Amino acid sequence: MYEGQLLCVLTGVLLIICTFSIQYLQISYHSIIPPAAKTAMISFIQSYNMRIIFKQPPWAKCHLRSSMSSLAAVLQPELESIKSAGTWKSERVITSPQSMKIRVGNGKEVLNFCANNYLGLSNNEEVVAAAKLALDKYGAGLSSVRFICGTQEIHKELEDKLSAFHKRQDTILYASCFDANAGIFETLLTADDAVISDELNHASIIDGIRLCKATRYRYKHRDMADLEEKLKQSASSRLKLIATDGIFSMDGTVAPLPKITELAKKYNALTFVDDCHATGFFGKTGRGTEEYFDLLPSIDIINSTLGKALGGAAGGYTTGPKELVDLLRQRSRPYLFSNSLPPPVVATGIKVLDLISDSTKFLERVSSNTEHFRSAMTSAGFTLSGDGHPICPVMLGDAKLASAFAERMLNKGIYVIGFSYPVVPKGKARIRVQISAAHTTEDIERAVDAFIQIGKELKVIS
Repeated sequence: MYEGQLLCVLTGVLLIICTFSIQYLQISYHSIIPPAAKTAMISFIQSYNMRIIFKQPPWAKCHLRSSMSSLAAVLQPELESIKSAGTWKSERVITSPQSMKIRVGNGKEVLNFCANNYLGLSNNEEVVAAAKLALDKYGAGLSSVRFICGTQEIHKELEDKLSAFHKRQDTILYASCFDANAGIFETLLTADDAVISDELNHASIIDGIRLCKATRYRYKHRDMADLEEKLKQSASSRLKLIATDGIFSMDGTVAPLPKITELAKKYNALTFVDDCHATGFFGKTGRGTEEYFDLLPSIDIINSTLGKALGGAAGGYTTGPKELVDLLRQRSRPYLFSNSLPPPVVATGIKVLDLISDSTKFLERVSSNTEHFRSAMTSAGFTLSGDGHPICPVMLGDAKLASAFAERMLNKGIYVIGFSYPVVPKGKARIRVQISAAHTTEDIERAVDAFIQIGKELKVIS
């Protein structure tokens, strides 16, 4: 090791001397070093695991390796602490399309109970066919942002369909709902405004709020008394915006929208709902949390996604007043500086909206499957969180237990994932089961049987 470092320094000094001499003589060292000698020098230095590029001083390479070693030394203890805490998140490889039955990296076919594929349409034949047609007609992508040359007719068609679906004036598409949440608060709110956010809102809402200059308030989770207190504290603000998830994705709980809208009216506040885990399948016709409470349309701004029930590909959007959408098209940074959604993705969204507008069979199926799973698991002695939503968290508490439980489930052919800190609070580890319209009754029963067997083995239930 020390020999290599010494060689690095000596070589650097030698090349500095040579370089100055050569510059003085106005000639290139490339022209005076014989090729055979140059080759010999490079081979000799590479034997010490170094690479000399004659246009870059070798000490720069040494410094880079030293910096990277320092970075690794800083990061490694943090990585080890994650592993020792049992919260390391491994990414399992899937070798098939997303569906209820998937193949994992070892070639084994398993039942999938952890995707956001609520309507089971991610690999639906009609949806895939629509994507293929769009690929042939419009190409793979636009290589541009919307306002330059990235808007095709299908982008406007999808935005119009989403507006009609939500009964709103206008809609703007983003690359993801994370981007939609990153683009809304900074654009809409100024230092004269206030945003009041549920403490358990999704990370994308939290990050989006951090970007804006408004005064920030955080109210206790679904605590309407605390929300009202924060509204009183922000009374002098120009705009007051209440921000909440419609469905809280880690718990499957529903935001109390009737009370939120009541308080918003009382204190002249705007309402914002991220409805990613409700759009397309929650409520009588799948129009989300406000329809679930028979409040359609009452929320001022809705952000949601195409990446869950509406095809499962990618993309997000903001829907609401036309003036707001017009402003977002002019000022929202994630919209202005991100490529347009690829045509096949747009086409899948259009097709799914058509399918769920023509029939409620998918919605009815996911609802009955959810009721079946929740009832069977509760009867078996498990504790489930949530308000009758297809997100069915099986509460276990301990992070290592959740991880071990999920691995045993996979061995039995049931694909689920353990969730632990920092995704959920410490001591609240769980396996988040997600039910789909594509699950059969036999699929549900097989999953419940596996939970019961492993639950007894690990002494979670008796």
